[in-house]
Amino acid sequence: MNQHLSAGENPHFEVKKRGSTIQWTLQSPGIRESINHPMFSTLKHVNLSSILHFVNQYCQFSEAFEHRLGRYVKQKSDDSTLITCLIAWGTNMGLGRMGETSDISYYALANVSDNFLRPETLRKANDLVSNAIAELPIFRHHDIGGTLHSSSDGQKFESQIQTVNARHSPKYFGLKKGIVSYTLIANHVPVNARIIGANEHERHYVFDLLFNNTTEVQPTIHSTDTHGSNEVNFAILHIFGYQFAPRYRDIHHKVSHALYGFKHPSQYGDVLLKPIRKINTQLIMNEWDNIQRIMVSLALKTTTQSIIVSKLSAYVRKNKTRQALWEYDNIIKSLYLLDYVDSAPLRQNIQRALNRGESYHQLRRAVSYANFGKLRFKTEYEQQIWGDCARLLTNCIIYYNAFILSDLLTYSDSCGDTARVALLSQVSPVAWQHINFYGRYDFSKQPEIIDMETILQQLIQLPLK
Repeated sequence: MNQHLSAGENPHFEVKKRGSTIQWTLQSPGIRESINHPMFSTLKHVNLSSILHFVNQYCQFSEAFEHRLGRYVKQKSDDSTLITCLIAWGTNMGLGRMGETSDISYYALANVSDNFLRPETLRKANDLVSNAIAELPIFRHHDIGGTLHSSSDGQKFESQIQTVNARHSPKYFGLKKGIVSYTLIANHVPVNARIIGANEHERHYVFDLLFNNTTEVQPTIHSTDTHGSNEVNFAILHIFGYQFAPRYRDIHHKVSHALYGFKHPSQYGDVLLKPIRKINTQLIMNEWDNIQRIMVSLALKTTTQSIIVSKLSAYVRKNKTRQALWEYDNIIKSLYLLDYVDSAPLRQNIQRALNRGESYHQLRRAVSYANFGKLRFKTEYEQQIWGDCARLLTNCIIYYNAFILSDLLTYSDSCGDTARVALLSQVSPVAWQHINFYGRYDFSKQPEIIDMETILQQLIQLPLK
């Protein structure tokens, strides 16, 4: 890497001298992927319920919803009532308000919700839609750098009702409390997600999202922002066959404090970038058996990454297993930092993957539009149901858009229009300007007479506060 710098082969690396102090900066070319592509605005508006019925016709995700009593009950859910329940939960509207504004009663919605909507069935339904998206022709055209490059990031939601995991986050909620929906995105598809508290570190759940991904969409490179990296993520993901590629806010500070080598820094000569100390390889070899036991525990799913990290962090600093795991992590991290500084395409790919996560967050926010986007659920279980329902709605929207793009791609490819094929591969399936989230008014029926006197009498009886 230093040879590339001295030869001028890294034009984005800029060295600045201030007196005797030498500092450097790294210019990363900006990469943006447009959402709500103008092509979708030319389409006819379609209701969200129609999209779910369309996706169910091809993916059969309704088959994933089995009755709570299993084989002892032969009852199957009605697709219309089931889809209404999914919309009520996913849009944050709630079953009560949906029962008041739709032609399906609250009791019918509550019955289907209680018997068929569970985290297990919702995850299975999401996996069916995600796998169906992966089978569409347009899916592989969204690969980044010729590979399946995923990213994960958390989205904050304010909670109106205090729950156990609703915590303060002044940056996002002010004096209020909220939760975080931490989602794994691969080629625009939300393949896995979980609800965590606003006080929890997102970096502790990176491996959990990747390893517990039950879809056929299996990424090889995974990116996060600066908050997604810690002292063990490089090591854990490397052992399990993933390449961890986070984006750093201050790369100069990171390289200055986290670059290590196999030799003493004095042996690297007079170069601009050199390690801060030598890796203790003997410690890694001595503790390798204990490190392997930790990894086997993760592989067998007897524990989670968040528990491992919290346990290791609770140990005294002189714990040899913890130090050895950190040393192993320093090796993988140092190799990555050298690639990150030396390769502009790598930085562009990372930024593109993270931008897709931000695009998904905007779609997710548009889906959960009711109640000003503030959650009203009383328990963590209900928050989990809401999170999986909202992810299923966004998955269906992405499938609908990707289905349209795939048809256009197949037609253009059959006509030999390579230019149009190249343009279509750049169109993001994250779009919703052609989707009606708010339902449809029916003015053909006789309007309900509003009795203002009754309304006035009800308000008079209410005490003013």
